[in-house]
Amino acid sequence: MLRVYHSRHFIFASTIRQQSQTNTPINKIIMSGKGKGGRGEKKSTTSSAKAGLQFPVGRIGRYLRAGKYASRMGAGAPVYLAAVLEYLCAEILELAGNAARDNKKARIVPRHITLAVKNDEELNKLLGGVTIASGGVLPNIHAVLLPKKSGGGSKSVSSKSQDY
Repeated sequence: MLRVYHSRHFIFASTIRQQSQTNTPINKIIMSGKGKGGRGEKKSTTSSAKAGLQFPVGRIGRYLRAGKYASRMGAGAPVYLAAVLEYLCAEILELAGNAARDNKKARIVPRHITLAVKNDEELNKLLGGVTIASGGVLPNIHAVLLPKKSGGGSKSVSSKSQDY
C-alpha cells in the first residue's frame, strides 16, 4: 500500500481515494478525533489563578453556596473571601515564623502560633476568644509577685504591718 505523509500523519492511498470521491478535505478526515485542527486543547485556568491567589476560590464559592448564607451570591464574593483568608494566614504564618526563629527552631509549632497571635494587638483582638491546642500562655508574672527592689541607702528594720 502506498502511504502519503500529510499534516503530521500517514495516510493510506485508499483514504485519499475515498476523500476524492466524497469531496471532504483530508484535514477533516485526519483530525476528526484531534479537536480544532491539531492546535491542541486549551488549558483550563482556575479562578484562583485568574485572581492571583493560592487559596481555592472555587471551593470557597461552593461552600458559600452550600452553606445557604444568602439566597444569591455575586461572582466576586468567593474571590474576596479567599483573598482575605489568604492574607490572614500569611500574616499569622509570618509572625509565627518569626517567633520560631526567636526560639531557634526551624519548625512552627502551636506554641509559636499562640505567641504570634497574643503579641500582635490586632490579631489578639480578632482571635481573643480562640483557644489554640498545645499553645500554652504568654509568659507573664504579675508585678505584685515580683520581689521588691531596695530603693536606696536607708533600710527600715520593721515594716508597718508588724508594728503593734
